[in-house]
Amino acid sequence: MPLLVQYHLIPNLIYESIIDRAIEPFSCTVAETTAAVQQFYALRELTSADSQQAWRSHYGLSAAAIAQMATRPLRIEKFKQATWGHKLESYFLQRKPDLDRAIYSLLRTKQQDIAHELYFRLSEQEQSFAEAVQLYSEGVETETGGLLGPVELGRLHPKLAKLLSVSAIGSVEPLAVGDWYLLVRLEKIIPARFEQEMQQRLLQEQFEAWLATQLQQLPQPDRVWLGQIA
Repeated sequence: MPLLVQYHLIPNLIYESIIDRAIEPFSCTVAETTAAVQQFYALRELTSADSQQAWRSHYGLSAAAIAQMATRPLRIEKFKQATWGHKLESYFLQRKPDLDRAIYSLLRTKQQDIAHELYFRLSEQEQSFAEAVQLYSEGVETETGGLLGPVELGRLHPKLAKLLSVSAIGSVEPLAVGDWYLLVRLEKIIPARFEQEMQQRLLQEQFEAWLATQLQQLPQPDRVWLGQIA
């Protein structure tokens, strides 16, 4: 225990103990275990039986302990799938408005009169958006001629995200955000897709939200270690 304290490992131990209790009911097949153990050794360049045995002996680890370590990531994935996999698509549909990505052009200025004048110029196509950005914009978008993205709508200011979600492609729209006056032109919307990479991301989101809830339910001493309460 003193070393756990000295090296600030108790918070990590608390996290991992919660996960271990959750995945305890989940097991792996013989084939899954064999593949996981092989990968475990391969990542450590322990390619021979002798080198594997020597390494285990050095750390006082049994073959069974190695199997537990090696299969832990897979058992975590099985826990995620069993807990949230059946409702993942509905969660995706709930999150989709924030996950859709936009490519858009942006000009921003703190001078309302300039924004007003440029809105009419750009709407009437009297000046190109890129040229107007170079001459008048006051943000980093000047480096790209105003073109930004693709970026998820959920990562944008809520007012800007809402505007982009309802804008017609190619139309110039004015928007006030704080002290800034924006001119925004939607170039393209890229809808989020319920594919493998997205599914893994959403499972991880659900897992992290679950873990955060578990941490809130810990006894006070554990929560103090995690810095959640004084």
